Amino acid sequence: MTLEQMDSEQNYIEINRQSWNKRTETHLKSEFYDLDNFIKGKNSLNDIELNLLGNIQGKSILHLQCHFGQDTISLERLGATVTGIDLSDKAIECAKQIAKETNSKAKFICCDVYDLPNQLVDKFDIVFTSYGTIGWLPNLNKWAKIITKFLKPKGQFVFVEFHPVVWMFDNNFEKIGYRYFNSGAIVETNSGTYAEKTADLIVSDVSWNHSISEVVNSLINNGLEIKSLDEFDYSPYNCFNKTVEFEHKKYRIAHLENKIPMVYSIAATKKE
Repeated sequence: MTLEQMDSEQNYIEINRQSWNKRTETHLKSEFYDLDNFIKGKNSLNDIELNLLGNIQGKSILHLQCHFGQDTISLERLGATVTGIDLSDKAIECAKQIAKETNSKAKFICCDVYDLPNQLVDKFDIVFTSYGTIGWLPNLNKWAKIITKFLKPKGQFVFVEFHPVVWMFDNNFEKIGYRYFNSGAIVETNSGTYAEKTADLIVSDVSWNHSISEVVNSLINNGLEIKSLDEFDYSPYNCFNKTVEFEHKKYRIAHLENKIPMVYSIAATKKE
């Protein structure tokens, strides 16, 4: 590991906070997030997570790494009481404004996931997190401890994430560029953002690859019982290069067709 990588790993929270602060303004204006229609009442959640969540009327939900809160507010629109947390102060500021504009009672906290016990004491029926979240976290055992801490006994953890096989490829899915397993921090600087690839943005960030076994074992080792693990050969988001939409809101890498997994989901329950 180079000195730059060591320094970036030590300061990853601030580097990633700045990265997401930079992205937020572009994301708010993007077709990808379709904020105008969201404010008018459109639900931002996908079938994968909706099917796992089931009826959430009257449930309390903690939404980890919520960005600027569209999914958080969507959960609240379905009848839940929801608290969203995110690292980016800019994103949380925008989430609070969007909640105000949409008359949502969703609450938002700006903090790093690992620092949440210093910010919140409530217990929840459900902890939810989805799509592009755990790659920003170096230690999944600490992550799973947080999930367990904030769940009530028999509480449910609902998780949907991009498949680790996707993160093995280079940006154009032409060659294997990264290791499947966690080999430490990946420090990169890129232009644009997944929501608007040609945006005039240069962002640096620090991320980690996490295998499915690492995810599952971290949950099991922290008192969660896995109820389901499913894999999907598509992404509900058009956030990668060289994609084709083969059905409404279902995207694959054109030249890889249906040959690779792109998303997986886990439902787990906290033991009594």
